[in-house]
Order: sequence, then C-alpha cells, then structure tokens
Amino acid sequence: MSFRTASVALAASALAVSACATSASEPVSEMQAPPLEWSIVIHGGAGVITRDSMDAETEDAYTAALTEALATGSDILSNGGESIDAVEAVIRGLEDNPLFNAGRGAVMTETGGFSLDSSIMRGDTLDAGAVAGLSNIQHPISAARAAMEHSPHVMLAGEGADQFAAEQGLAIVDPYYFFTERRWQSLLRVLERRGVEAPERMQPMAPQEASLSDEWLSSLAFPDDQKFGTVGVVAMDMDGNIVAGTSTGGTTAKRWGRVGDSPIIGAGTYAENNVCGISSTGTGEYFIRLAIAYAICNRIELLGETAQEAADHVIHTELTGLGGDGGIVMLGPDGYPAWSFNTEGMYRAYETSEGRSEIEIYEYNEGAF
Repeated sequence: MSFRTASVALAASALAVSACATSASEPVSEMQAPPLEWSIVIHGGAGVITRDSMDAETEDAYTAALTEALATGSDILSNGGESIDAVEAVIRGLEDNPLFNAGRGAVMTETGGFSLDSSIMRGDTLDAGAVAGLSNIQHPISAARAAMEHSPHVMLAGEGADQFAAEQGLAIVDPYYFFTERRWQSLLRVLERRGVEAPERMQPMAPQEASLSDEWLSSLAFPDDQKFGTVGVVAMDMDGNIVAGTSTGGTTAKRWGRVGDSPIIGAGTYAENNVCGISSTGTGEYFIRLAIAYAICNRIELLGETAQEAADHVIHTELTGLGGDGGIVMLGPDGYPAWSFNTEGMYRAYETSEGRSEIEIYEYNEGAF
C-alpha cells in the first residue's frame, strides 16, 4: 500500500462532509459537466473581510486588480499558452501590486525588513520549486520556478536563495522597493502591542521620489491589515496540464526566520494532473500540520469526492477543528474551479474557456460553479 493510499484509508472511515453556513458555492456536477479547454482560479488572501469594513474605493481597487489578473492569465491560456507561464505571469503582476502581501507591499519582519516566500508545482511531472526568506528578488515566483527548472533541489532558503536567483539573472531590487507606509504602520502597531521597541525605519539605498502608490494606498480603507494577503494562482492549459503557484510576504512582525505554508509543497501549493491544483492562504502553521493542499487532493483521488466536497471537508472540518483559519482556491480533475474558506472573506476569482467568470471578495454566494 502506498503512502498516499494508506494516509487516505485512515481518513476514509471518518468521512463526513460538513455543510457549513460558509460552504462554497456548489459547482456544476463535475461528473456531468463538459470538459474545459482551459481554466484559471486566483486568490489574493483571506481574512476578516466584510462589506461593512471596506469602502467602495477599496473594493473597486481589489476588483480591478483581480480583473487584471484574470485577463493576464486568460489571454495566455486562450491563445494556447502553457499553464506554467500563465501562473508565473499572473503572480508576477500580483507581486507588483501593493494591495497584496507579496512582493511590493509585503508585510515587514520584526526587525523591519522583508522575508518573501513562494512556490510553484507542475501537475504533469510533479516537479516543484520553492524559495523562502528572499530579501531582494523582485519576483519570488520566478525564483521558485528557476529553482524547479535550474537546480536539483525543491526548496532554497535565505541568502542562498537570493544568491541562486541572482545567478539566474532574475531582477534584484533595493529591499526598499517592497516598502509601503501601510505595512510600516502595521508593523509599528504590532510591535507596540508586543511591547517591543520599533526598529529603525528602512531607508532607500539611493534617493527616491515619493511613491505614488503610497499616496494612493493611504486613501484606501483596508478591512484587515494583519491577515493573509498571500496570492495564489492555479491554471489548466489546453494540454490539460495543471500548475499551481503561491507567493507571500508572510505575517506582520514575524521572527526568527519564520516560514509559513506558502513555499511548502503539499501545504500551501500542490498540483497533480487529473486530480487537482491548489493554492492556500491562511495561518500557515495549521496548513503545514494538516498538509492542507495534499490532503484535499488525496480525498479527490482516493475517496472519489468532488473538488468541492474534498475542499469543504478539509477546510471546515479539519482546519476549523484544529483552530486554524484561511482558505484555498483550486481546480478539480477536469479543471473546474472551486474554493473554500472559513474566514469572513477571501479575494478570489476564476475564468474558464466556456466564458464563465466570477470575482468575489466577501462571504460565499450562490451561482458560481
């Protein structure tokens, strides 16, 4: 009996798919739905995201960002491009958008710096690459892909990961590139609550003009400045190949080189053709302990559950039962999108070759797949 078979056999006897108030929108039956040529699903983080806590301008900004991300990925996929290129391109765009906790706009560590994590996985070969603790690479997702394609390793961390990415010719930036006033103020608030003295404010290595993005960000009302701005993308191309990728700045004021689930294959990211592709966002310590992404795929492959059933069970029974919070977006065996989360909101969107698309921020709605 394989490890995968054994691990799910243990769970089979306790199978119970829960129907929660926050259960995901029920998909079209995956057994009856026609095959898709391509599909893509995106998340921009989960947390306490409610209509009452977000003004119209901020909602419009996130909706525009998700719309742009969908357009980038859909353009590649609809023109016959590969899913790995779509995932990398979309995440690079999200890493450059200071609305999200990935790349530019990432949260800061307790010492006032940045420590960026990312991972990517191919469903056709099970090849995977991950980086943790990057400090000066503009696009961590590209470093993760480079680790997968140009090194014998799956995960690289710290100074070695920065060095490898530089040797691969990836863009290096002044760490101040990632800095935003929004995240600096978040750090100060957390350190004040901890009773920890604030570090010296980061300064650019060379004089820079005032950031237009900081002025724009200061006009927005963010509903949940501490939680899960991780970004993730799962895509299926016309060859049926599923690729998943995830990128994050981690948690505000993290210490001791903390690494969450985002760069860990099987926790934050997983992909296997004809089974699933998943990207996670949430309290990484719980996602790691439960191997969330891998656990969902196991239930699909070995218990015969639909993507939605598997995701809802793991998120609403196992994750919630352990006291964790967050969610996932995924593509099922035939590329149909699904998502599940136990928080009050999650930035999320999908589009398929059928011309169906949806962008959501708040609690679950009826009418998606």
